[in-house]
Amino acid sequence: MRPLYFSIMVAAVTLSAAAQENGDKLKVTPTGRILADGAVYMPGDEHEGFTSGVAIPDARIGVKASYGKWKAKLDLGFAYAKVNMKDIFIEYDFNPSNFIRAGYFVQQFGLNSATSSSMKVTMEESTSNEFFYAGPRLIGAMYQHSVPKWFATASVFVENQAISMNASQMGKQGYGFQSRLLWRPITTDGRIVQIGSSFNYATPTYSTDEELNHKSFTFSSNFPSRVSKVSLLDVTIDHATGQFKCSPELLLGYGRMALESQYYYMNIWRDGGFGNYQAHGVYGILRGIVKGGDYVYSPGDGGIATPAPGSLEVALMYNYTNANDTSADIYGGITQGASCTLNYYINKYMIARLRYSYTTVRDRAIDPADRHVNTIQARFQIIF
Repeated sequence: MRPLYFSIMVAAVTLSAAAQENGDKLKVTPTGRILADGAVYMPGDEHEGFTSGVAIPDARIGVKASYGKWKAKLDLGFAYAKVNMKDIFIEYDFNPSNFIRAGYFVQQFGLNSATSSSMKVTMEESTSNEFFYAGPRLIGAMYQHSVPKWFATASVFVENQAISMNASQMGKQGYGFQSRLLWRPITTDGRIVQIGSSFNYATPTYSTDEELNHKSFTFSSNFPSRVSKVSLLDVTIDHATGQFKCSPELLLGYGRMALESQYYYMNIWRDGGFGNYQAHGVYGILRGIVKGGDYVYSPGDGGIATPAPGSLEVALMYNYTNANDTSADIYGGITQGASCTLNYYINKYMIARLRYSYTTVRDRAIDPADRHVNTIQARFQIIF
């Protein structure tokens, strides 16, 4: 990792020097983050996969650059002895309200996609979002339009397996389209009203099983913790021909209180006389700033901005996800979960989080069919 980071910085300095010689204005900034987690699971039966401990689930280094109306970002992650690609994109800003971005990045799909994985106010994202929005980073292009009352995105992409395999290896590439549309009549400090919905269509994806290759979809999620990774929901839909998803969302804020919610619906068409598969889920987050100022809106993301340094925040979340469809004879599981997260925004770069959660799952095809766990987690993170 050190030689790679050194090479990135040398390249950035070289580009900056060349730009200065030509009288251009190139701005290059190093980026990075470190997340340190600890977790205690109750009951703590190690044979069931829940093992209390500590971990560094995410460490990143990268660089971002801007040159006139052009922007670029390169971000590499390191976790559990593996290096993986994060954001890699080029962006062109037509004006303050419109841009187009191409590369490998998180494309807008609902309120939960407005923040990175490390900036979720609930510490871990909702199970519904993890399950329905599998593989948030995709290779593709996204156009975004943002004006005071309206926000819209339009994206095209190929399946996320394309980041690690070429088209010849996969046999073909799945593709899709999606968008996020918002109406936000009130976005003043301390007063926020936003409603909207996201839409997605995609073709079947790659599988190592030739009978399922580009004839199926796979969706899964873990219990909400990164110290121990234990399967929560898991489903493969065979004989698939296409997928449609939609996700209405609601954001309300008044003073130091806010409510965020998202509903998910998915339909997968199947051929060969097999019934279509349908699944749905929902989450709600009630947020409150115990110490600090009012919530502030972030128009470029379509969500609430990170609270000011020194703020102390409480976030309560409830999630329900139903991945079972009896008519299609597919049983991914039905899960419910509740959590309480305390966030302390130490300064511009540091955040400390403490979270308690209870998660249960039932009626799934994998063994054991029913499970539950109480979890206490803590995180200290540095992001620059």
